[in-house]
Amino acid sequence: MTLTGTGELVAQARAAGHGLGAFNVITLEHAEAIAAGAERAGRPAVLQLSENAVKFHGGRLAPIAAAMGAVARESDARLGLHLDHIESAELLHAAHRAGFGSVMFDASKLPYAENVRATAEAVRRGHERGLWVEAELGRIGGKGGDAHRPGVRTDPAEAAAYAAATGVDALAVAVGSSHAMTERTAALDHGLISRLRDAVPVPLVLHGSSGVPDDQLRRALAAGITKINIGTALNTAFTTAVRAHLNAHPAVVDPRAWLAPAREAMAETVARYLALLGPGGAAAQPFET
Repeated sequence: MTLTGTGELVAQARAAGHGLGAFNVITLEHAEAIAAGAERAGRPAVLQLSENAVKFHGGRLAPIAAAMGAVARESDARLGLHLDHIESAELLHAAHRAGFGSVMFDASKLPYAENVRATAEAVRRGHERGLWVEAELGRIGGKGGDAHRPGVRTDPAEAAAYAAATGVDALAVAVGSSHAMTERTAALDHGLISRLRDAVPVPLVLHGSSGVPDDQLRRALAAGITKINIGTALNTAFTTAVRAHLNAHPAVVDPRAWLAPAREAMAETVARYLALLGPGGAAAQPFET
C-alpha cells in the first residue's frame, strides 16, 4: 500500500475523536511487528524512528529508513513514516529524501525564546520539503527528566503563543507522562489537556505513553490528545519474549528462534494499543499484568 502522510492520519483521527498510535522502530523486527499489528487491528499507525535509534544504526539514516519504507509499502495497513525527537539539522534535511513524511523537531531543552527561534526555522525548512512538523513545549519526564517537577508542564497560554510563533503542525505537551516507563502507573492531568486543547489550534501529542494505564489513555483522548507515542511497551514485549525463549532453550544459537516470538509479542502489543485507541476502545481486553 502507498505510504500515508502522518499529517493526514492525524487529521483523520482528530476529526473522528480517535487516537493515532505512533510506535518506535529500533530493528527491522519492530517495523514488521508494527505493520502486522496494524493489519491485525484494522487500524492505521505510524512507524517512527528517533535520532537515538539512528545513532544506534551508526548514524546512517538511509538503511533503516529504506527497510521501514519497504515494510510499510508491503503492508495492507495505512502507515506513515515519522522521524522522531530530532535535534540534528542534518537529519531534518535528510528526512524527506529518506522517505519520511513528518518529523518531530525537539528544541524543548532550550529556553523558551531559543526554542521558538529554532523550531520556527525547522518548521520553515520542513515545510519547504513538504514535511509535517511536530514540536515539543514543556519537559516530558523520563530519560533524566521529572514529569512532576514544578514548571515542567506545558502552559496553555504559552503553548498558544508558541504554536502561533512557530507554525508547527502538532504539539507534544507535558501533562504527566514520562519516557521509558516500564510500569503503567503515570497519572495525567486531564484538566490541563482540555485547557491545552482549547488554547492550541493544532493536534496535541502524548509522548511517553507506555507508562499510561488504559483508562488514562482513553480519558486523554476524550480531553484532546490525538497522537499517542509508544516505544518502551514494544521493547518490554520484545525483551520479555526473548528472555523467556532463551531461558527455556538455553542451547539455541539461531537468532530466528527468539526473534520470531519477540516480533509476535510486539505485534500483539501494537494491535492491543490500536484497538484501545480506536472506536470502542474502552471495551478492549486489558493488558496482562
